[in-house]
Amino acid sequence: MKVILPTAGKGTRLRPHTHTKPKSLVRVAGKTVLEHVMAGLSKLKVDEYILIVDENGSVIEEFFRQKYPDKNASFIEQKERLGPAHAVWLAAPRIGPQDDVLIVFNDTLFVTDLTRLPRLCEGLDGLIYSKEVEDYKRFGVNVMRDGIIVDMVEKPDQPISRLAQVGLYYLRDGRRFMDYLAKAIERKLTVKGEYYLPDVFKLMIADGCKLGAPEIDEWLDCGKPDTLLATNRYLLERSTASHFCVEGCVIIPPVSIDPTARVHHSVIGPHVSIAEGCDIEDSIIRDSVINAHSQLRHVILESSLIGDSVSLFGLQQRINIGDNSIIDMGNCANCPSRK
Repeated sequence: MKVILPTAGKGTRLRPHTHTKPKSLVRVAGKTVLEHVMAGLSKLKVDEYILIVDENGSVIEEFFRQKYPDKNASFIEQKERLGPAHAVWLAAPRIGPQDDVLIVFNDTLFVTDLTRLPRLCEGLDGLIYSKEVEDYKRFGVNVMRDGIIVDMVEKPDQPISRLAQVGLYYLRDGRRFMDYLAKAIERKLTVKGEYYLPDVFKLMIADGCKLGAPEIDEWLDCGKPDTLLATNRYLLERSTASHFCVEGCVIIPPVSIDPTARVHHSVIGPHVSIAEGCDIEDSIIRDSVINAHSQLRHVILESSLIGDSVSLFGLQQRINIGDNSIIDMGNCANCPSRK
């Protein structure tokens, strides 16, 4: 099996955090989005991971090779912003005649048992993992008949289907799928100048290919600050990490505090993730994600995202701060910015 991980998106909805890092390296519940994706793939026998990156792909490559030195991985740059189907098509030279392909987009995290792939795909050419949603008008949906996808509709006005596509796809014949991608690009099947996978799947359906739509257990969005915080809450509540005490602090689980973080005289939790190298003192924090090497003094935070290497002093707010910021609200006489 080959796994294709398109990571070239700019993550504009997560700015300012994605000004300085790829969205796949944004943290949630103590890990990056990419690490959560890899954990979901851990039970599969994968011959090669193919990561589609942008011009800053060296950051992802360095992170991946450091975290997963035993994984066979290739990194391909998407030099033109021509959409997700184009990004997947760039992996074509790495796909052989006998390869099955799993495609995982990292805007969302999934909860499902991928070891069931062979059984779920019996008698089918592929699977488009889905989730039933109430707000069907926001998504591309699968129209089903007798367990087979017969059509796909983008953001339907009427409830023709509530089965939304979630960005997780499996194709038994990866080489054939790449041929369909090439056909879509040759025919210039674009929407506002970009290529999308539903147009490719429609070509397959028209040629008689059978695609199923198994439902995942959970679909966790990491694409916006509010949904990232919701995903952080969900993952922390289901974390298997044991609770531990921090001297001089009140810890209200669930929380994730990196062992290298220094936390003193603070109330932390519930639903707080604190990354490595953080230094937090005299603060109250809940429902927030604090990224690596940030320094907080005399702050009260709720529903907040704090980037890497942020210095934040004397604040009582809900806030969304990008990397390398210094915020001094003037209430902390002993803070480093005043020394």
